[in-house]
Amino acid sequence: MKLTKEKKAILSTILCLIFMIIGFTLEKIGFAFYPVSFVLAILFGGWKQTTEGLLDTFENKHLNVDLLMALAAIGACIIGNWFEGAMLTFIFCLSGALEEYTTNKSKKEISALMNLQPETAFLLDEQGKTTEISVNKLQIGNLVLVPKGASIPIDGKLVTGVSTIDEAALTGESLPVEKGQGDELFSGTINLGEAITMKVTKNSEDTLFAKIIRLVDEAQNTPSQTASFIEKLEGTYVKIVLIAIPLMILLPYLLLGWSWNESFYRGMVLLVVASPCALVASATPATLAAISNGAKNGVLFKGGVYLENLASLKAIAFDKTGTLTKGFPVVTDAVFLENQSEALNILVAMERQSTHPLAQAIVKRFEAEVRPLTEQLEVKNITGFGMETSVNGITWRIGKNSFVSNSDVNKQKIDKIEQLQKEGKTVIYLFQDQEIIAYFGLLDVPKSEAKNCIHYFKQVGIHTTMITGDHKQTAQAVAEQLEIDEIHADCLPEEKTIIIKEQKEKYGVNAMVGDGINDAPALANAAIGVAMGEGTDIAMDVADVILMQNDLEKLQMSHMLSKKLKRIVSQNIAFSAGVILLLVLSNFFQIVNLPLGVIGHEGSTILVILNGLRMLKTIPVNEVKQKKSSHPQTAKFI
Repeated sequence: MKLTKEKKAILSTILCLIFMIIGFTLEKIGFAFYPVSFVLAILFGGWKQTTEGLLDTFENKHLNVDLLMALAAIGACIIGNWFEGAMLTFIFCLSGALEEYTTNKSKKEISALMNLQPETAFLLDEQGKTTEISVNKLQIGNLVLVPKGASIPIDGKLVTGVSTIDEAALTGESLPVEKGQGDELFSGTINLGEAITMKVTKNSEDTLFAKIIRLVDEAQNTPSQTASFIEKLEGTYVKIVLIAIPLMILLPYLLLGWSWNESFYRGMVLLVVASPCALVASATPATLAAISNGAKNGVLFKGGVYLENLASLKAIAFDKTGTLTKGFPVVTDAVFLENQSEALNILVAMERQSTHPLAQAIVKRFEAEVRPLTEQLEVKNITGFGMETSVNGITWRIGKNSFVSNSDVNKQKIDKIEQLQKEGKTVIYLFQDQEIIAYFGLLDVPKSEAKNCIHYFKQVGIHTTMITGDHKQTAQAVAEQLEIDEIHADCLPEEKTIIIKEQKEKYGVNAMVGDGINDAPALANAAIGVAMGEGTDIAMDVADVILMQNDLEKLQMSHMLSKKLKRIVSQNIAFSAGVILLLVLSNFFQIVNLPLGVIGHEGSTILVILNGLRMLKTIPVNEVKQKKSSHPQTAKFI
């Protein structure tokens, strides 16, 4: 059986501990060859990291902490401190095993995703027979049978059947999703209902699932700015320590009257306590854990640098349709002037024959309140106006106000209609011959979580902006509900990009959140581009962060995750630097001995790694208090 890196590290640590205990016991009973056991402990515990340190030094011309630890263990043995050398190796090996465990723990989400990725699928032929083949051999247009309880093998659309799909692996959402004919299905999700048939729409390497795996893997191999800086600092720091060691040995011996043994001993202690193990471990384990946490909750970061930068966010801009709003109209106002029962039945019967989003919104709103008509209506589409039908010699029309000339509209009706239009709503009219029988206000309303998201960013001092191609009245209606700071309406894609560039120059770190092709240039030009997971492929390709659910609450969670990461990394750096300084000074004043130096140095490394593991804990967004302003702010048009 092939051992993983984590298991190898644990085995080395255990063997090092065993031989260290044997050596300690043999030394106590006076066995002459007890150092052999300590040497074995050092070899088992330090071989891997020493080899890696030497390879890194010779191949990449980069001095590192592993080399310092190997030299410290050898130095301890030279002056006869066999136990201290073995103990140093053991604790260093233990911290290495713990770091390996942290990395493995942080990467378990991508491993879990890869395990969920199906390898075979049941291909349906023209005769309805199934053949089990490799997912890689499926082609666009193939029909695939997905049994109950099986994983969806590839991206596609549901052709026959209705089912409940568990999409938690992709979106982080625990509640299953109902899917009907024509709905999209994603590789790696689970069919909880009866068997369904789907049509393949993407090749296996282009599925959303495959993209997620690539993105998480790339992100976990892309260090944050802090981690990159510490890595660059490591080589210079090690050089300084290697220069300081002979000075620590020679200067006190020549100038302060220390004995040679004491001077050499203090040099070896300095070699241990000045090593930047904890400093090196301050950022990377915590960042890996944070990226893993995001992936588990449906947020993909394309690199640690974007997660880290999110904490410094000063301005955030949102596209409107599909980002802040639901992306489809709903009926917000319905006014029936007379004959409500008959008018409602005819209205729904007419609108059912249209695929227009406004018609679908009306059907969705009223279909539960009507009784089916006994006769099938013959409906005509009048291009540019609406639809028309005749019932018992009476002409019914649904559409624009201009559909009927000289329609009967009194002053009270006009005032109400004008108010709806001022609120940015689309007004649809139902006519009976020349008379208005009813009218409806429709609006693409904000998502339920959008208001809390905007409130959160305003509370933490981040400037909020909405950039939309919609006209001013519609934009104003949405912005007033969400209390956004700034609005830009009637924007073309190039205008969105200009606004984002200006905000980047003004605020420094800014973000753009969008989902469409028209948002892609702005996403690419923002310091941090955030794409909605149900948006276009190009938006997800150019973005730095992807919200797999179209859920803005996840964006709030991401910002909180980034702030927590910044706190933890800052704590780690301050703590590790403080411990190094304290131990170096204690060694110079001959307060600390080698065993205490080993415990203090390696103990701080272990604590730093454990502190980084806190990033795996889920951020409780629902516990954040949303304080509504007592003086609502009117959004400013620019």
